[in-house]
Amino acid sequence: MRISLLVVLLFSTVLLFSQERNSRKSTIPNNSSVTDSAKAKKPEATIDMYRVITLERDTTYIDTSLTIQRKYSHNYLRKDLFGLLPFPNEGQTYNTLQYSLTSFSPLPEFGFKAKHFNFLEANQIRYCSVATPVTEFFFKTIMKRGQNLDAFFTLNTSPRLNFSIAYKGLRSEGKYINQLTSTGNFRFTTSYNTKNKRYFANFHYTGQDILNEENGGITTVEDFESGNPAFLQRDRLEVYLTDAQSLLKGKRVFLDHFFRINSVKGNNNLYVTHQFNYENKFFEFKQPTVNSIVGGKTVVRFGDSYKNSGINDQTHYNKTYNKVGLTYENTTLGKFNFFVDDFFSNYYYNQILIKVDETVPAFLSRRIDSYGGQYDYRKNKWTGKFLFTRSITNQSLSNLDAKMQYELNEEMLLSFQYQNVNKLPNDNYNLYQSSYVNYNWSNDFKNEKINSISATATTPWVSVAAQYSIFNDHLYFADVSDDDQIALQQQIIAPSQYANTINYLSVKASNEFKFGKFALDNTILYQKVGQSELILNVPEFVTRNTLYYSQNMFKKALFFQTGVTFNYFTSYYGNEYNPVIGEFFVQNQKKMGDFTNFDFFFNARIQRTRIYLTLEHLNSSLSGYNYLSSPNNPYTDFIIRFGLVWNFFQ
Repeated sequence: MRISLLVVLLFSTVLLFSQERNSRKSTIPNNSSVTDSAKAKKPEATIDMYRVITLERDTTYIDTSLTIQRKYSHNYLRKDLFGLLPFPNEGQTYNTLQYSLTSFSPLPEFGFKAKHFNFLEANQIRYCSVATPVTEFFFKTIMKRGQNLDAFFTLNTSPRLNFSIAYKGLRSEGKYINQLTSTGNFRFTTSYNTKNKRYFANFHYTGQDILNEENGGITTVEDFESGNPAFLQRDRLEVYLTDAQSLLKGKRVFLDHFFRINSVKGNNNLYVTHQFNYENKFFEFKQPTVNSIVGGKTVVRFGDSYKNSGINDQTHYNKTYNKVGLTYENTTLGKFNFFVDDFFSNYYYNQILIKVDETVPAFLSRRIDSYGGQYDYRKNKWTGKFLFTRSITNQSLSNLDAKMQYELNEEMLLSFQYQNVNKLPNDNYNLYQSSYVNYNWSNDFKNEKINSISATATTPWVSVAAQYSIFNDHLYFADVSDDDQIALQQQIIAPSQYANTINYLSVKASNEFKFGKFALDNTILYQKVGQSELILNVPEFVTRNTLYYSQNMFKKALFFQTGVTFNYFTSYYGNEYNPVIGEFFVQNQKKMGDFTNFDFFFNARIQRTRIYLTLEHLNSSLSGYNYLSSPNNPYTDFIIRFGLVWNFFQ
């Protein structure tokens, strides 16, 4: 009731505000009238005075337009979800349909990757520089009993100092038993430069927590797929776990800054650079009741346990990263940066586990020192970036990343990238402890070797992106349950390393046809995997097609778009999710996919407010109940969702 009232109030305010004449100067052009006297008092702030800056110091501008691409990104992750398949409740994990979305770093990570889709990493934080204070509110309804809100505020106290603060909160009960999600992402940033522009700094702090009730999936997928009216009330479907939950928490302090040594900037400049990153993370799996009742029988889903009740597995992690460099800049030749870095991490538990055949240690500590160089070139129509790093210490670690971009004209762009990575395994592959007997391991896996080449062409007619990758010593999680365990409906997962080579090819094409006020936006993905076993599994084809109509109304006071989006991917052996380790694992027992999904939408823009109304999965009751996000987790049923994004410029 409170959420409904809030939505009504916000919507009413938007409509009322759209009818007012704004006598003050507008910070971003809109349809409001501005008096000549107001213009004389204050110069108008233009769009390029509202900048959004990445860690790499690439700049975009705050965008209040309404486009089909903005509609695609109006979701929990605030980005286009093409290639990702969400689980049925907002805030749960996502199955990956497009493997080329995966990025690789040579340094070892914490792991528990299925829990990290909404976890903002350091390179995802954005910094701002604005002419006047800016506020943005994001709101979207959820599946059942809760809300999804993202509030952001930024201001410059001077042209040289900016602050921003933001919080994204989600709570959604979900329609299935034991499926509640509750997440929070707090961000604080500041950017500063001295008056003489010799020193620049970007700083941020994040505090994030992602809590999910875990039901382990439904026990009888056949009941869901049957379409039996008795099971259309989804909380009647039996699940494996009724009181389990997982939690990922993390805090980070980050600083990236540089100082120009020469007092006056000229054709030749010398800089000292430094980057600092301290982060701690915590993963917890709790299950008060170990035994599950499935079809009237007792099932211990994850096998034998050291405890009869009250499982509480906790994994701790912290890391400190320092990178110091010296940069030479020449206006003709580009930038040459030479650096050394120090990475220290500590991944640990509170006990040593002594088994009959092995001892599982309490911690895994790493200190990795590396050296490297980076060359940046930007001249005329060419842009290039070449990065090389290699470890000094005993670990064999290296990364070669070369990017080139050529701009034929304002509408045509070509880009190429080659990456060769010798990557250390994530920590949870090498060490894990649990109250479940079969979920304890200590390994010493080889490094993963990844070679990847990609090319992208952007034109007014079509955009095409192709990638070819070769994976050696690929790490993954596998279902190692034997026949007796499968008969008992147990799920035993363990890390594994593939000894052979995997070849992966993806080609993605997108274009938009416009005819009058109608438009057809198309994206299609083709993927092919060469492997001797089913290890890296993806659908061969993924497609999204949107037919929509755009129109201005009320003397351009309102702009709207309405249409239908079609989504489809071919059947394949989709990965399954395991809540004990917070990871997806490879399975080859059940195929999923080959179902159609239609969404109807109506989007509108009134000044700087965008309103979104979507009828998601409109055809769910008409096309059969074979839609799954993973072999044991259904995809979302039909639901009506409302949302808005509201910007204020003072």
